[in-house]
Amino acid sequence: MLEKKAKRIIRHKRVRAKADGTATKPRLCVFRSNQHIYAQLIDDATGKTILAVSDVSVKGKDNKSDSSKKIGNEIAKKAVEKKITEVIFDRGGYKYHGRVKALAEGAREGGLKF
Repeated sequence: MLEKKAKRIIRHKRVRAKADGTATKPRLCVFRSNQHIYAQLIDDATGKTILAVSDVSVKGKDNKSDSSKKIGNEIAKKAVEKKITEVIFDRGGYKYHGRVKALAEGAREGGLKF
């Protein structure tokens, strides 16, 4: 299991070498655990997290993909309130399918542009 996590971290570093967020165009970073999904908007110039959303606080009996889509919508709404419309998507070393793809689609529906 450790090797699997180490390989994901290597893939994430490769993505991070190319993706750099700013205050006007922050990085939308995704972390996926076995039970939950987390999303953050990060300004890499200052090293600060602008806002963060996770499905830990969301109650309901949705499956994981549906809750991921809701998290994408929620982070998009909060970003639009802070006048952020464009982001750089950082998939965190995960494949772009399943919950990660659902989160991205939810963020696009909410008004964010990648």
